[in-house]
Amino acid sequence: MEDYSKDNEDLFDWIDALENQLLFNGSQDTKKLLSQFISYVDNKGLLNDDLRKLPFDNSISPFNESDYPGDWEIEEKIRHYIRWNALVTVLKANKFKDLGGHISTYSSAATLYEVGFNHFFKGGNLADMVYFQGHSSPGIYARSFLEGNISTKHLDNFRQEISGDGLSSYPHPWLMPNYWQFPTVSMGLGPIMSIYQAHVMKYLEQRGLLENDPNRKIWMFCGDGEMDEPESMGSISLAAREKLDNLIFVINCNLQRLDGPVRGNSRIITELGAIFKAAGWNVVNVIWGRKWDELLANDLTGSLSWVMNNTVDGEYQNFKAKGGAYTRKHFFGKHPEALKLVEDMSDDDIENLNRGGHDPLKVFNAYKSAYECKDKPTVILAFTVKGYGIGSRQADNTTHQVKKLTKENLDDFIKKFNLPINSTKLNNLDYLKLSKNSKEYKYLVNQRKKLGGFLPRRESIKANLTVNDNSHFDEFHAESKREVSTTMVFVRLITSLLRDKKIGKYIVPIVPDEARTFGMDGLFRQFGIYSREGQKYQPEDVDKVMWYRESRDGVMLEEGINEAGAFSAWIALATSYANNSLPMIPFYIYYSMFGFQRVHDLAWAAGDARARGFLLGATSGRTTLNGEGLQHQDGHSHLLAQTIPNCKSYDPCFDYELATIIKNGID
Repeated sequence: MEDYSKDNEDLFDWIDALENQLLFNGSQDTKKLLSQFISYVDNKGLLNDDLRKLPFDNSISPFNESDYPGDWEIEEKIRHYIRWNALVTVLKANKFKDLGGHISTYSSAATLYEVGFNHFFKGGNLADMVYFQGHSSPGIYARSFLEGNISTKHLDNFRQEISGDGLSSYPHPWLMPNYWQFPTVSMGLGPIMSIYQAHVMKYLEQRGLLENDPNRKIWMFCGDGEMDEPESMGSISLAAREKLDNLIFVINCNLQRLDGPVRGNSRIITELGAIFKAAGWNVVNVIWGRKWDELLANDLTGSLSWVMNNTVDGEYQNFKAKGGAYTRKHFFGKHPEALKLVEDMSDDDIENLNRGGHDPLKVFNAYKSAYECKDKPTVILAFTVKGYGIGSRQADNTTHQVKKLTKENLDDFIKKFNLPINSTKLNNLDYLKLSKNSKEYKYLVNQRKKLGGFLPRRESIKANLTVNDNSHFDEFHAESKREVSTTMVFVRLITSLLRDKKIGKYIVPIVPDEARTFGMDGLFRQFGIYSREGQKYQPEDVDKVMWYRESRDGVMLEEGINEAGAFSAWIALATSYANNSLPMIPFYIYYSMFGFQRVHDLAWAAGDARARGFLLGATSGRTTLNGEGLQHQDGHSHLLAQTIPNCKSYDPCFDYELATIIKNGID
């Protein structure tokens, strides 16, 4: 590594110039100047590829951190009680029945959630929408239990919900319709659904259908392993392009997936940071906890920074699994100057050097920076430990599957989190409770009151959408004069419905770049295609009747060649009656052959989410486009649709059938 302590007059002249620029012109001007200079250097071909990588360090300097606003000791006690109750919930479910469940995910994510619950997650009417990581559900239940919103009986019946007194394994609005908002445990669906939820929120605001609240956020909590799913990353460019500053991703980088390391030979935080930054996101690294601050401040030679940037995730996992002595030798020992920095620290001190995702101060400042960022979505990459605090199972490769713990593991957990539990009475585990007169309980409840109410919470309103008159449907009751495809009948019908004085503004046609195929291009000019920035160019076909018109308040959603994205937008609108107190009538119109087999997992999630809307497989090959060949003639969609219990499927042949189905669906 380079030793910057050696004389280098040119370097220090540049550093002095930068410090003067910062002092006299401020950070914003300095950032602008540096960006322009780096672009110039890049164009000259002088920028080293290594310099494009984000350093493995916190994005927010300790000097720029705000003080923590909460009561540190009370929040810590509450957090530790929740950890214990989450653990006991799973252990009880597996004592006799082996029902499964997950301990290690919430153990790594507890601080990420608790800082949000205590200081950020807005409740009440038009609350924040939080996509909870599916495997962390025991911890969310454990918090609700301390709040008094879930009973002991509920926790005892975790994964035994059929009787009505239990709790679903994962977030599931169909099974718990007053609690969970979003089904998230099918890996990758949460991220793409949250992106389009934020997209649809901006769409509804710009059309004047939903009140604009800059402080209302969509929170997406997921794991680093989940980011390998194509759906997780496939639409991140849309979020940046559409300037979705209402969207916050919190990626719990505990370095482990189900079988082993996510990236044993590299660093997942470095990889994800580069990808999101290139896509245009605000990237906030939360890597090192405050116990590292002094060491980093004393790292005058850059040796510790060099070690951090030359250590891979497989090694970082070992350091938390094998303790302080191992870390001293194999981490700090990589460089003699780094080793000197910890010569006065004990092995226990080294083991207790905390990661950023377990430090409320670091997490708070990351969330605060996300709120302050404008016109960009934010991703927070939080460095954590899987199975945090569970003794010998911490950072163990098998920790994801752990459902039972030894007495030694429980003893370690109790000691680490200073819990008021007699370690001689661990045969019959019980939940920790807070007295309603205790300062902890009052704090817990008051923090939620300040933010508007408890979460998770799902409250649906009764839709009262009726057409102005039935003339839209009546014209199809008479005998047809000529043969016409059902797709063209639908286009005539939806065009008429969009003009309805009562419900027209609530109808949203969504297409994945096939509108012209379906004969829907007439809607372009009449109702416009939604674009956050309007139309900055004159379209090629502006002199045509059916020209391609984009508009800030356009009605149609044209999501490109992206069935998963278009369907995610449909889900957001189809659940708006619960999430925005705003019933909508979305129509997802897709090339029938490329329908359910492309989005079946999302369609199942829509059923779980209690979505209400229409799916229309157009040009199915019965009456149109036979020349495309057999591969475009859909004969199987209904078989797939019938695997989803609350999806009603029809195969209309005549115009009056189609009109009747849509009228009945709206009613």
